[in-house]
Amino acid sequence: MGDVDAVIEYHERTKHRFDRYARSAGCLDWDNQPNPFRTFAGAPCILLPLAEDVGGPAYSDIFEPGRVAAEPVQRSTIARLLECSLGISAWKEYRDNRWALRCNPSSGNLHPTEGYVIAPAIEGLHGSPAVYHYAPESHALERRTAFTEEPWRELARDVGGDLPQNLAGGLSSGSPDGGFFLGLSSIHWREAWKYGERAYRYCQHDTGHALAAVAIAAASLGW
Repeated sequence: MGDVDAVIEYHERTKHRFDRYARSAGCLDWDNQPNPFRTFAGAPCILLPLAEDVGGPAYSDIFEPGRVAAEPVQRSTIARLLECSLGISAWKEYRDNRWALRCNPSSGNLHPTEGYVIAPAIEGLHGSPAVYHYAPESHALERRTAFTEEPWRELARDVGGDLPQNLAGGLSSGSPDGGFFLGLSSIHWREAWKYGERAYRYCQHDTGHALAAVAIAAASLGW
């Protein structure tokens, strides 16, 4: 079976139909429920400031290029980007149960999407370029690794060179302070626990929600 045939076969096998739902386990194994929050034990953890309620640009302005002045890339603005896109928006309780809601929608509130930041040396984060995992429960960055300026400059130059100038900004010249990278990954088990073989669909769906939330949060910062 070729790649395209495999995709079509998966689509046909896992879609809902007019006369029946797609296959599922039919029940939830509550004793095996996945943890909605990934953490890396032993990783250096940098708590981020919560955004202050000081207002912001008009909603209509963030869709007009140039209307919102670009904020500097620094610890507080990266924190605001993450909080307003991948962060927790509220906690809800019912009897003995307590669960989080997040700024980006998710199928079944299962949130398989994880966020990672690759950033240059930034005051308040780390003295050299590093890779971080965003932990929404504590609104913190967990440092996964650090590296030297040279690979950061190569990464910025290689990726920035493939972008239009108005999008690349400082990255196109290899500047270590012209921007940073934000990556998304999925933990498929969080969806498969409830949705079975349809989980891959929901992971793609949720990634789209997260991308849209990141785009709007970035636009509110003039990025």
